[in-house]
Amino acid sequence: MKVPLVDLIAQNGETADDIRTAIDAVFETASYVGGSDVGAFEKEYADATGVAYCVGVGNGTDALELALRAAGVTAGGEVVLPVNTFIATAEAVSRIGATPVFAEVDDEHLLIDPAAVAAAVTSRTQAVVPVHLFGQVAPVGALRAALGVSGIPIVEDGAQSQGAVGPDGPAGSLGLVSSTSFYPGKNLGAAGDAGAVTTGDPDIARAVRVMSAHGSEKKYVHEVVGFNSRMDSLQAAVLRVKLRHLPAWNQRRRAAAARYTELLSGIDGVRLPRTADGNVDVWHLYVVRVADRDRVVAKLNEAGVGASVHYPTPLHLTEAYSHLGIGAGAFPIAEAAAGEILSLPLYPHITVEQQEFVAETLAEALR
Repeated sequence: MKVPLVDLIAQNGETADDIRTAIDAVFETASYVGGSDVGAFEKEYADATGVAYCVGVGNGTDALELALRAAGVTAGGEVVLPVNTFIATAEAVSRIGATPVFAEVDDEHLLIDPAAVAAAVTSRTQAVVPVHLFGQVAPVGALRAALGVSGIPIVEDGAQSQGAVGPDGPAGSLGLVSSTSFYPGKNLGAAGDAGAVTTGDPDIARAVRVMSAHGSEKKYVHEVVGFNSRMDSLQAAVLRVKLRHLPAWNQRRRAAAARYTELLSGIDGVRLPRTADGNVDVWHLYVVRVADRDRVVAKLNEAGVGASVHYPTPLHLTEAYSHLGIGAGAFPIAEAAAGEILSLPLYPHITVEQQEFVAETLAEALR
């Protein structure tokens, strides 16, 4: 049996007819950039996220950079973010000319630690970015309390959390502004790259829209030096179809995660993920922790299980950020977890038989 980490082909089988119809409609109008589907998707995604505004952009990294810029991050400033995340979170900061300041994560959920954030804040801090990692919602309420009356804006990185809900509301609605990615493997994935910024602030939304379109709201009138980062109509058409399926797909992910927990609970040597109090996770990834992880991954892959690691190197130890001069030992929780974490195959269309095979193979690899 072969069990891929993600099975987009199975997803396509459920949506192919509707997507083909939607794409054909785009070609019939030849409105490929800024067409009606983009505006319609922005409204639908804003409603689904519980915010007033959504701006579709070219990809998730652009979305975070634009969100940070709109929140007031400038060259020379600092942005605090978790050390355990995909490099795009830090890249967005660096592209502005600001400095990413890494913060430790909690040992249970590997989400940003509010106390570590409070300790990392300086007079140069211009934003804090909680990452809703693995389909969880980061502790934004506790983070806000830790920041107190500092006025430092919270800019969410929601690339892995479409549809997730925390104690204070949906991911994407909890900070001043939020970014997300619709890379194909996300819970809500496009047929290529796309992203979005969500916010309840009309000025933030306008700033993002202007910056993403060459600094222009009116043709040939350029207010600022901007970007070319617009969601195209074909991606919006695909996303509109898939957004209708997202609640059901996320429920299937929750059911699959619960099944994994049941199947793996009696296996020695596996530390299972847990949902934080008040969270309704969407299980973008099902991440366990094991000793001798690299050997275990190799055994799983040899047997046909598409296990992977998200992420093998904390950001302070990547070559890209070696210039910050932060050595091993600075973030012991993240560093220890990086050697243990293992992502098992999980997607809405995974079968009971596939999950049983994954569990059996993992048990064998650990023996």
